[in-house]
Amino acid sequence: MSDIGSGDEGSSSQKYQGMEQGSEYDSGQQGQMEQELATKMLQIQSKRFYLDVKQNRRGRFIKVAEIGADGRRSQIFLALSTAAEFRDHLSTFSDYYSSLVAVSVVGPPNPDNVPEDGKLKSEMMIKDNRRYYLDLKENSRGRFLRVSQTITRGGPRSQVAIPAQGMIEFRDALTDLLDEFSTDEHAYKPDLPEGRHMHVDNKNFYFDIGQNNRGVYMRISEVKTNFRTAITLPEKSWARFRDILSDYCDKIKQPAGASGAPGGALGVQDQPHPLVSVLVPVMF
Repeated sequence: MSDIGSGDEGSSSQKYQGMEQGSEYDSGQQGQMEQELATKMLQIQSKRFYLDVKQNRRGRFIKVAEIGADGRRSQIFLALSTAAEFRDHLSTFSDYYSSLVAVSVVGPPNPDNVPEDGKLKSEMMIKDNRRYYLDLKENSRGRFLRVSQTITRGGPRSQVAIPAQGMIEFRDALTDLLDEFSTDEHAYKPDLPEGRHMHVDNKNFYFDIGQNNRGVYMRISEVKTNFRTAITLPEKSWARFRDILSDYCDKIKQPAGASGAPGGALGVQDQPHPLVSVLVPVMF
């Protein structure tokens, strides 16, 4: 039986012209650096699959790209935790496929026995605002696992189709990458908090969380017309930074005269850092 499955890959595949489909994981944002850490190539029947481990400011992820015999290309993106869940599903789907093969008659599939929608087994994975639909399907060309990725806020559906006979090989390649790059995943957090913004008088302040090979950090930017300055705080300093701000907050809240300055006004030593009024609502 030939498990090509290319007859149901959908219209999300497109001729590869050097431009990849956008993703929350990719480097579509200007100035966001992306680094490729490792790649594996699989040849499964007439298709090539590339499994790329990448890293950007939001963390590590795996890009799965499928290139058909006609050069058509499609791809999906998986956080490492989602890739691990997908790996486990591949084992389950492979076992189910093996049970079908064991009881089937040798030869091409009988079109009369194919379910109306072609689906033999389905699962779903949810990661933040992304959903992944796993469908083991059968058509006149054979059996295959279709993996579709959707984003809840809209956007095109992207999907790849893995020939059923190649699911074990695909799972093993994914396992190798996860074993190598998930060991220190605690140092690379895939789900960093979203950036925040606040406007104070004629100034804009931006709070962005990122990470590099030294760990997670917060960049606080002050932006005015034709002026921008920023400071960077490593994660290990956040607690101390918060304590200092909290101390200033307590001093500001003290009753008149309690600060030691005449008339209750804050003395030079008691003047809060200019960032206090901005950071306190964000960090507390």
